[in-house]
Amino acid sequence: MCGICAFFRYPEAEEFKSKALQLSKRIRHRGPDWSGNFIANNTILAHERLAIVGLDTGAQPITSKGEEFALAVNGEIYNHQALRKEFADYEFKTHSDCEPIIPLYKKYGADAPKYLDGMFAFVLYDVKKDRIIAARDPIGITTLYIGRNSKLPETVFFASELKCLVDDCDTIEAFPPGHVYDSDTDKITRYYEPGWWDASKIPTKPVDYTLLRETLEKAVRKRLMSEVPYGVLLSGGLDSSLIAAIGARETNKAAPESAVDHHLAGVDTQGNLVNTSGSRLHSFAIGLPGAPDLIAAKKVAEYIGTIHHEHTFTLQEGLDAVRDVIYHLETFDVTTIRASTPMYLLSRKIKAQGVKMVLSGEGSDEIFGGYLYFGAAPSKEDFHQESVSRVKNLHYADCLRANKSTMAWGLEARVPFLDKEFLEVAMAIDPQDKMIVPSEKKIEKYILRKAFDTGDYLPSEILWRQKEQFSDGVGYSWIDGLKDTANKVVSDEQFAKGADLWKDDVPTTKEAFWYRTMFDELFPQPAAASTVMRWIPKADWGCAEDPSGRYVKSHEAHVDESA
Repeated sequence: MCGICAFFRYPEAEEFKSKALQLSKRIRHRGPDWSGNFIANNTILAHERLAIVGLDTGAQPITSKGEEFALAVNGEIYNHQALRKEFADYEFKTHSDCEPIIPLYKKYGADAPKYLDGMFAFVLYDVKKDRIIAARDPIGITTLYIGRNSKLPETVFFASELKCLVDDCDTIEAFPPGHVYDSDTDKITRYYEPGWWDASKIPTKPVDYTLLRETLEKAVRKRLMSEVPYGVLLSGGLDSSLIAAIGARETNKAAPESAVDHHLAGVDTQGNLVNTSGSRLHSFAIGLPGAPDLIAAKKVAEYIGTIHHEHTFTLQEGLDAVRDVIYHLETFDVTTIRASTPMYLLSRKIKAQGVKMVLSGEGSDEIFGGYLYFGAAPSKEDFHQESVSRVKNLHYADCLRANKSTMAWGLEARVPFLDKEFLEVAMAIDPQDKMIVPSEKKIEKYILRKAFDTGDYLPSEILWRQKEQFSDGVGYSWIDGLKDTANKVVSDEQFAKGADLWKDDVPTTKEAFWYRTMFDELFPQPAAASTVMRWIPKADWGCAEDPSGRYVKSHEAHVDESA
């Protein structure tokens, strides 16, 4: 992962360059390893690099021979070795996994992103044609924003984070996942067209447990492409535990004979999987002391044999970090902030321990209907349509959290559940197989659990552990502490003025009011708030507005709000 900024057809670009570099500096946390820029005609590309692959020669922007093309990328391209073979006649200048995007563009133009397998946001400038294309990965794992200035109608702005655009753009939007912008048409069009995209087409294919398991294993395997030390985020829930279990197996297979447990070393020079984290995978967990997740994560780590790092934080440390989290996350969504704060704190610890890349378990709940409120789905059609909707909107919630919480400290998170091939398999399963059926002892994500119920992946009590949303699992007092603090800092008089302050999206709780106030202080520009979408369960399924899983009746530790 890295940070990118691009300013296409900015008048007097040479004079603007110094400011452009200062704007890029605002996201240097995303790329602390190096900075680069490219300018031609009236277009500027700026790049802040986090080096994961091609350490010695992957500085960006990458240019072609003769500098006819310039490329700035934030992401990882997992099929880059296959693309290099396909374009063997192209004169590559680096070992970067991103450079094959240039010959792809030369051959396919704006269709280039169709041929990429990875997580990415990129901007490519064709100097001779004065043409720019920009694209974002299919699900939006990698963040990207596009902005306009009404006084500069020919200019288009792109950046990895909102904070680079708010000073100069009066309209900003989150660049839609699976889409590409082409300056030749000045339009954003969808290039990602999977079979499951149309939610009205309800799948009928029964679950194939072996295929489901093997496709997820493949997704994890390709994401271990790295030339730096890596690890896994381990909450002790089903999703992160499965990713950790698979990652541990693959790491052990690739471990060099000379590796020792404490030594983080090894290099991938030929595109083959070579363990860069010693002989065993490192796992990382965080929570308040005694948190459910910490207890479960320790069990998993002992079972799968990772080198486990357990970190705790105090309630006050979490509260002190909330404003910084909102600055980095660029959202006022309650669910995202609750879950992002522990992840933000953990990411700093991980980076301090010398790790630059981690695997994470985002996406599973959306794909398999893992949130407890899915148990109230009235039909399999409704279940599937809600699942598709949640996957399509991941870039506003869990993907945004995973990307920005980690990248705040120059740590890259990779998410195997959102692999294109795995999505094709999992989203094509008859939703009847995914539904929660208590009478048949089918709990949430039953088919995922059963696919790995072979006796050697995870302990049974973890494999069949009930869903805990991350903000609950780090310790129930975390959410309670946030609510209590909001009730103290937001008076009844202030709260009553919400409708006057935000006519279109009025906070319904003091906690939401508190977050929105901080967001507006950090990003006072009107265009900023338009990029945020709030995550709430489906009210018409009888769900509490509070997104915490504890307030769903099926939760074993259900909390009665009226008590």
